[in-house]
Amino acid sequence: MINNHKFIVFALDHYNPLGVIRSLGENGISPVFIAVKHRMDLGAKSKYVSECHKVESVEEGYKLLLEKYGNEKENLPFLITCDDRTTGYLDEHYDELTGKFIFFNAGKKGRIEEYMDKNNILEAAKRHGLKVLETRVVNHGEVPGDLEYPIITKSISPNVGGWKSDVHICHSADELREAYGKIEAPQVLIQKYIEKKNEYCLDGYCADNGKVMFHAIASVYNYLIPGYYSPYMTVLEVKDKEMKKSLESLMADIGFEGIYSIEFLIDKDDNYYFSEINFRNSTWSYASTKAGMPLPVLWAESMLSKTIDDCNYKAIPDGFTAMVEPVDYAKRVDAGTIEAADWLIDFKEANCAFYYSADDPEPFREAVRNWKKLG
Repeated sequence: MINNHKFIVFALDHYNPLGVIRSLGENGISPVFIAVKHRMDLGAKSKYVSECHKVESVEEGYKLLLEKYGNEKENLPFLITCDDRTTGYLDEHYDELTGKFIFFNAGKKGRIEEYMDKNNILEAAKRHGLKVLETRVVNHGEVPGDLEYPIITKSISPNVGGWKSDVHICHSADELREAYGKIEAPQVLIQKYIEKKNEYCLDGYCADNGKVMFHAIASVYNYLIPGYYSPYMTVLEVKDKEMKKSLESLMADIGFEGIYSIEFLIDKDDNYYFSEINFRNSTWSYASTKAGMPLPVLWAESMLSKTIDDCNYKAIPDGFTAMVEPVDYAKRVDAGTIEAADWLIDFKEANCAFYYSADDPEPFREAVRNWKKLG
């Protein structure tokens, strides 16, 4: 029984771990939260947290994790991560964590980091039958003479270089040279750029060394923002059988155990191009909880049973929407594209809000007090 195990959320404090904490708390589990300092307290303010440890860095949090919770002899604690930095750090310390925690892993040290490398995961996706855009990896400053523009640049890994600062859309060699002045990564992934019709984000989990995979939800955006994520989305069932088959063989190949999000781009002709896998809980996973499928709870159960109970899947009603309400308000109301009264209707009708909860109000109050820090 998972209730005999301690649950620990170890993450940068953000609305992502807040969703995990609420997913557990709403199902009768009060987790420990090791909160790495971020813009403000969010998960740390949740009423569902049983113990909260605020730390300045992942390294400090890891030391506390081992000293305080790494000595259980039975009923090993479940350990859930929500950001690439923490997930990658635990992957580097796989050998120290094995036998002490049940955590997101791929069977050996460095295996997750191997597939955080965008080129490696794209090549693996191709091997398993998924469409990918034409891609190459170059050294910083290199401008190949045979590129077909436009292209988009990205850092090779989420833990190397910048995040948004390494993403540039270039329509010529001169624009690429200019972009290198802002790019931090020593190696750069250059990919064919397409005008996307939408994005397609999948959330679920794997267990038993990737041999079982639970496809919970898919999300598409209700509007697009160039160079930014959309904070208002529609949640759907994952129906494409061939896509699911390819992803299942890919995850079994990697051997991943944990909660994931998988991203695709959709072009104007409705082709789906695989983009990346996030080997950790995503911001959107709380929408799965609101749809009746709390991924942290279901993942823990499957890690013990090494199976997936088909009864855990819940049909998603038509028109199910989710909203990152402070960001959506800024992007639509403050930007003048919608009236506040119309936005309020969307907010009230949303099936999932990522900040507001009538049952757990303090994180939202903290967000309102720190409104200018959101984005």
